[in-house]
Amino acid sequence: MATIVFLTLGFASPAAAEPTPNPTAPPNEGGTPTLATLRANLEAAASAYIEAETQLEAAQKKQVEAQEKLTLAELDMARVKASVAKYAAEAYRTGRLGVIGHMLHANSQDDFLNRAVTLDKMTQYDQARLHTYVEAKKRAEAAKAEIDAQIAIQNAATQEMAKRRTAAEKALAAAGGTPVRVDVDPATLPTANPAPRNPDGTWPSQSATVDDPTTSGRITPRLYHAYSETKRLGWNWFVSCWRSGTQYEHPKGRACDWATNPDGFKGTASGNNKAYGDRLASFYVKNAKALGVMYVVWYCTIWIYGSGWRRYNSTGSRCGDSPANDHTNHVHLSVY
Repeated sequence: MATIVFLTLGFASPAAAEPTPNPTAPPNEGGTPTLATLRANLEAAASAYIEAETQLEAAQKKQVEAQEKLTLAELDMARVKASVAKYAAEAYRTGRLGVIGHMLHANSQDDFLNRAVTLDKMTQYDQARLHTYVEAKKRAEAAKAEIDAQIAIQNAATQEMAKRRTAAEKALAAAGGTPVRVDVDPATLPTANPAPRNPDGTWPSQSATVDDPTTSGRITPRLYHAYSETKRLGWNWFVSCWRSGTQYEHPKGRACDWATNPDGFKGTASGNNKAYGDRLASFYVKNAKALGVMYVVWYCTIWIYGSGWRRYNSTGSRCGDSPANDHTNHVHLSVY
C-alpha cells in the first residue's frame, strides 16, 4: 500500500472531533477573508501554470513537426542540386554544343524540327527543376521561421511557469504553508484514462454543463471525467461535488470532496480511513496531468500543480481540531 508522510512541524497530534450532525452535508471548508484570498491566489497560479505548460508542450510538438518539414525540404533541395551537378558534368564531358550549334548540325528540315522539340523539352525540364528547388527553399525558410517562433513560445511559457510557481509558493508562505516531505509510491496506484484535450494538446475551455451525480447541481465535463475515473478505479465512499455559493471551485462545478468514511464526513480520519485518503490524494498527484488537477487538499496539507505539497492549516488550530477546515475528514480535488 502506498504511504504518505507529512512533516507538518508545529502541529500537535491530530485531535479527534465529534461527527457532524449530518455527515452527508457538504463540509464547511472555511470562509475567512485570509483563506478566501489564499485559495483565489492558488487557483489563479495553478490554472496559469497549467495553461503555460500546455502551451509549452504544444509548441514543442509543433517544433518537431516543423523540423520534419525542414528536413524534407532540405532533402528536396539536395536532390535537385545533385541532379543539376550530374547534368552539368555530363555536358562538360561530352562537350555539349550551344543551342545555335545544336540546331545548325541538323541534317534535314525534319531533323531540325526534332532538335527544336528536344531543346524545348530540355528547357521545360530545367525550368521544372528550378521550380522544385525554389519551392523547396521556400518551404525550408518557412519551417525555420516556424521553429524560431515555437522556440520563442516555449521560452515565454517556461518563464510563465516559473513565475506562477513562485506566486503559489509566496501565497502559501504568507499563510504559513511551509514545504512538507511526502513519501508516495505511485507504482502501487492505478493510472487514470486521460481527460479529452484539444488536438494541439491544450485543455478546452469548459463550463458546468454536466449533471452532478452527487448533488442537484452541475459540474464541468472534466470534473465528471475525474469523478468517473476515481469511482472506476475503486474509491467508492461518499463524495459531494457541486454546492451553491461563490467561494472556491465547488460552485463552478470544478471541485469534489471525497469523504474518508463510507457514510460521509465524520471526524478526523485514522487507521484504514486515513489510508484511504492517503491513497486517493496520491492517486490525484500521480494522475494530475491526465485529469487536469489544479490542487489537492488533504490532512492539513495542499498539493499544487507545479509546486508540490505544502502545509495547509486553515483554522490556525491543531491539525484535526476542525476536520472540515483542516481537510482531515475528506480529500478535496479541484480541476482546471
